[in-house]
Amino acid sequence: MAAFDVKSARRHFPSFKSGFIFADNAGGSQVAQEVIERLTDYLINTNAQLGADYSISAESTRRVLVEAPTEAAKIFNAQTADEIVFGSSSTLNLENLARGLESGIKVGDEFIVTGEHEVEVANVGPWKKLAARSGAIVKHWKATPTNESNPYSVALQLADVLPLITSKTRIVAFTACSNILGTIVPVKDYTAAIRKRAAELGVPKLEISIDCVAYAPHRRIDVQDWDIDFCVLSFYKICGPHISAMYVKGAVLQSSVSSIVHHFLDVDKVAYKLQPGGPGYELVYATTGVLQYLQSLTPDHSLASAYDAMALHEQTLLRPLIAFLTEPAQWDRGVRVVGDDTVHLGRVPTVSFVVVGQRAMRSKDIVKEFDRRGKAGIRWGHFYAYTLIDSLDPKIDMDDAVVRISLIHYNTPEEVRTIVKTLREILA
Repeated sequence: MAAFDVKSARRHFPSFKSGFIFADNAGGSQVAQEVIERLTDYLINTNAQLGADYSISAESTRRVLVEAPTEAAKIFNAQTADEIVFGSSSTLNLENLARGLESGIKVGDEFIVTGEHEVEVANVGPWKKLAARSGAIVKHWKATPTNESNPYSVALQLADVLPLITSKTRIVAFTACSNILGTIVPVKDYTAAIRKRAAELGVPKLEISIDCVAYAPHRRIDVQDWDIDFCVLSFYKICGPHISAMYVKGAVLQSSVSSIVHHFLDVDKVAYKLQPGGPGYELVYATTGVLQYLQSLTPDHSLASAYDAMALHEQTLLRPLIAFLTEPAQWDRGVRVVGDDTVHLGRVPTVSFVVVGQRAMRSKDIVKEFDRRGKAGIRWGHFYAYTLIDSLDPKIDMDDAVVRISLIHYNTPEEVRTIVKTLREILA
């Protein structure tokens, strides 16, 4: 495999001309030139209502209803573009999905959810609200420590979810990658084990929903290989516009999902049945630039090769950051990584930490010092993973939570050295 050319990748991003270090990528990435060009081209050349016979409308319709879902299906590795629906956010997509499933949910059905991406959003909030409306029961799959020396080294472990499954389990919803912990969850293995346990218990209908918002920037999604029913991603986390796409398995569309759109539309077999009102057409079409950008990153223009190359490059970003945060001197200082504090391909460069002990330092004060210096952007907070952070032991102040440094493939080792140098000065 050819070495990843980060300089070449960075040439696709006009925003890098400022020299600022963007290290809050788990909150939103920079936008590739291919995306910008498609967005402006749509507004200039095909900004017409869909569905008419005149040429500009016909081209607009093709771009929004054919090209965009076709390209998005490749990112999910969906079987067909009919399994793809767009929405303004992953939260909205899953909320619409929950509404579409509602008529088939019975009192006493059980939903298993994790403690991430919640506070009424993404892959937890919609299921909680659906349970409240339908009389279903919510069970929490809690992340637990993996390293005895660090109580904050938590991760989702298979042994913790299997006992939660009963004959009444209806939905299992979890993240493919944590937006706090940076840990890759082995979705295929976990899904197979969950389905096996459900079959042993005689579960009549089980559907699995995977949140790939924090996963898609770092690893390739494969909904068919994973054998899942629902999946969401946010294009603005993978160098695209601020819009989300959702995959709904074709068979499930017909067996479980009711239409929430106008009654006179013939959409029973397509995911469009979960799209009441259209998202910005220019944003939908602009998403097609994401695939073009990703495929430009390696000589063979393969999405698989691009993700493999990005993953290896990201290890060069993760290694020096974790090395600094786990130095004996930083451990003595009270620095604790929240999540896995080792470097391997099962971990992405989304790194959270706290500073505790006799010389404790507030997360917001560390970030304020970065802001004062004006060279790099990082964040503090709970990042909607409220239950995950609130369940950590020893307890963490939820009004302060964690410092998060989140990097992706276009960041450079030089940028990481600058971040580490700044941290070293702040924590001295």
